[in-house]
Amino acid sequence: MSAHARAVRAALALGLAVPLLTGCLEESSPHEAVREFLVGWQTGDYASAARRADANPATVRKALADAKQQLDAASIRFSIKGITRDGDTARADFHAEVDLGENTPLWEYDGSLPLRLVGGRWKVRWSPSVIHPDLRPGQRFAVATKPQGRQPILDRHGDPLQNETVLYVAGVYPAEIKDPERLCGELSRVTGFAQDRLLSRIRSAPPKDFVALATFGRTKYAQIHQRLRAIQGIRIVTDNAPVAPKSPTQIVGRVSAITPEAEQALGGPQRAGDSFGREGLQRAYQDQLTGTTETSVVILDAQTGRQIKELQAWRPVRKPTPVQTTIDSRLQSAADAAVVGPRPAALVAVQASTGHVLAVATNQLHQERDALAGRYPAGSVFSIVAADALLRSGFNPEQRVPCTPERSVGGARFQEPGVLTLQTPTFRTDFAQGCVTALASLARRVDGEAIRVTAARYGIGVDWELPLRTFSGSLPRADSDAAVARIIAGQTVQVSPLAMALVAAAVNTGTWRPPVLVTSPSTLPEPSSDGARRPEAQPVRLDPGTVTKLRELMRAGVTSGMARAAAAPGGAVHGVAGLADHIEGKKRTSLSWFVGWQGDVAVAVMAASDDKSAAAAIAGSFFRNARVRL
Repeated sequence: MSAHARAVRAALALGLAVPLLTGCLEESSPHEAVREFLVGWQTGDYASAARRADANPATVRKALADAKQQLDAASIRFSIKGITRDGDTARADFHAEVDLGENTPLWEYDGSLPLRLVGGRWKVRWSPSVIHPDLRPGQRFAVATKPQGRQPILDRHGDPLQNETVLYVAGVYPAEIKDPERLCGELSRVTGFAQDRLLSRIRSAPPKDFVALATFGRTKYAQIHQRLRAIQGIRIVTDNAPVAPKSPTQIVGRVSAITPEAEQALGGPQRAGDSFGREGLQRAYQDQLTGTTETSVVILDAQTGRQIKELQAWRPVRKPTPVQTTIDSRLQSAADAAVVGPRPAALVAVQASTGHVLAVATNQLHQERDALAGRYPAGSVFSIVAADALLRSGFNPEQRVPCTPERSVGGARFQEPGVLTLQTPTFRTDFAQGCVTALASLARRVDGEAIRVTAARYGIGVDWELPLRTFSGSLPRADSDAAVARIIAGQTVQVSPLAMALVAAAVNTGTWRPPVLVTSPSTLPEPSSDGARRPEAQPVRLDPGTVTKLRELMRAGVTSGMARAAAAPGGAVHGVAGLADHIEGKKRTSLSWFVGWQGDVAVAVMAASDDKSAAAAIAGSFFRNARVRL
């Protein structure tokens, strides 16, 4: 809204508050003087206000402008409570609302304007008490703030997921500054912060308090430190802030000092020295981690800076508190080591009995966009869900199902390269080997709706939310044998590694559980991207008999199938390995998958490779490094 529009709205507001003010009034009435003074003060037209005061206009203009700067006020609004007249004198009572910004509540107070007739015109009898009843000559306003330190993000054991890093804070002691306009102009040219904002911060602060004006990381400070130190009056202090993220760095998120661009993105003025989360949990829980600032409006002796009176104080509405995650730093280290290599890879580990996300590791991929929210074809590891639907329909896993190099189902063609056996294997063997042609050949044994319902029981396509972006999966409706065959083979099913880790956890425990990444606070920080809070997903108990058979099939995947590379000491590993073709634009990538568990830790691993066992090898490395014992 433009300044002119705000002035018009302000004048209308005052006119509505006292209807008589909108008419053509005789000068013998004080109403017009009250209206002109308050509207001028409210809109920043201090010259107009000063014309209605009985003091030197320059004195009045300066006093009103100084008061606004001393409060660093975003706006001041007035409403007239009443006007009384007694001969040649009058009094107007008003209510003031001062927006101090910084997420601080409005400062509201009541004041009064004494008036008298001067040469036939009503004038405001000027004194500092016109601005506030407690303000006296030789005194000034100030706004004292006490920012709260940013709190850490913690792992499941309460250890911080950040390292300390050095921040450089440029600031001043206002009492030492002889020419604040010059200083702020020079600092504005170096930092990009608006000169008027810097000046307001200095003039609104108690003179003897250190006022932080701009904060820089090590790299930025190295670029500009010589120009900063050349500004007379600027002081540089350092702060060791726990903001450098540990692994998983993209889940935890980076933290930056407030910049001019960030100030605009955050929707309003921020205090220098404040920090904001750029990504991950630091961004999602920005308000909780930083809390609100303790603020007070005080009156000071203008010469000595001594506090005379505290007019109002706002204690923190929201204290900064840590965010407790489910990340297990020991398992995270094992996951990071496991994915190291020449190929892009992602590994997600969850606690099967709770759904708690224990580790998210990637190599050449993004932990949130790819591991939690990626949309990738499931390939033959979707056979876990398809097998559940088949078993529930009465299918016998010992039935022999040919694994052929090629297969056509309803016109859809499937291939399984490298098939050499002349014997017809059982479905158990086909499952363990991830044979696509065998899986696709079973399309007539189960309909598409049954698979869709089964997939939902494993959380695929279900609405569940974390404080970060996630993807639960999707599969199309299937009205033909070809469409069902493509789903069973996982060709048209999209999933994230997180979604498949939860599938493994469901088979392990017999119950699908929604994922959990943060345990404190217990509620999500904000609604979903469409503005609506989705219903909280509930655990789903699976059919016990079917789950028992699935566990046997997944154990065979490690003991005699393509997931053998996942075997590790410390307990039996269950799992299945498979391949999928990922097409993005004109680029086709073969994806190797492993989905399984050891103990109470369920994992899904995805790696860019045409080796069906590549992901299983990463899982095996993870299990061996972790020596899983939760």
